[in-house]
Amino acid sequence: MKLSDYQAQALLTDKMPVSQGTADDAAHLVPMLGLAGEAGQLLAEYKKWLRDGPGHVLFVDRVAEELGDILWYVANLASKYDLNLDEVAQQNLRKVSDLHGRANSADPLDAAYKETERLPRQFVITFWEIREGSQVQVRTEINGRLIGAALTDNAYNDDGYRFHDIFHVAYAAILGWSPVLRGLLRLKRRSVPLIDEVEDGGRAAVIEEGIAAVAFDYARRHKYLEAVTDVDDSLLSTLRGMSEHLEVSAQPMSYWRKAVLDGFTVWRELVKHGGGRVSADLDKREILYLGPADNATTTAAALASE
Repeated sequence: MKLSDYQAQALLTDKMPVSQGTADDAAHLVPMLGLAGEAGQLLAEYKKWLRDGPGHVLFVDRVAEELGDILWYVANLASKYDLNLDEVAQQNLRKVSDLHGRANSADPLDAAYKETERLPRQFVITFWEIREGSQVQVRTEINGRLIGAALTDNAYNDDGYRFHDIFHVAYAAILGWSPVLRGLLRLKRRSVPLIDEVEDGGRAAVIEEGIAAVAFDYARRHKYLEAVTDVDDSLLSTLRGMSEHLEVSAQPMSYWRKAVLDGFTVWRELVKHGGGRVSADLDKREILYLGPADNATTTAAALASE
């Protein structure tokens, strides 16, 4: 039976149809209360199962009955709001797939461009922490080449934001997107002027920095996501919404979640060890902390003398 067929038949047993002049608020409120009540009944049956164990021999039958009642109220509410239950179910599956599934294609967003305009599929980035008195800076290096400027926390208190370039690395590896990193590596897609301007331009880079800042503020209020395995869907919606007009907005929420969580997993290691080496793999969509950088003291001193 299709859900829409069930919905139509369930409506025939509705004792408070709006069409008979029942006040709209009562006609809508009653099935909502019924839905809440049936959910409570389902919990009560589970409580009995926890208490009685095998003694509650009708547990599965009771679950089936309560689920049926819940389905009736769901169908009734859908009808009263002129919703098609088939479409509601399909929309929900799309949402769940977006939140927890995988993208339709594993190809990075710049797969169609020439190699000199593509983000490297695998690379190792080194973060050097340089301390001179009370001043602390971080420099980054890829394949022996320094990229970007020295970064500080730009804050009154030490909060480790100086390592925030790791978030751009996470976005590149997992989302296949980072106008900031693309700019630092001089890999802008100049062969297509409009893409160069919109996707790889200054506005896109500012948006990415904003995304990193919003995610950092969220993490700061949640112990920097230590021992956390998920983040609020509202945060992911906000981050993706900030890039709504950009190519990365097509990536599923599951990738945004992984980019945030994995980015902070590596960020915590960088803060803990005062820098280190990180591998990024765009094909596997992963970043890994490899450990402290080799010859950190010597190299840091050399960097500080620049």
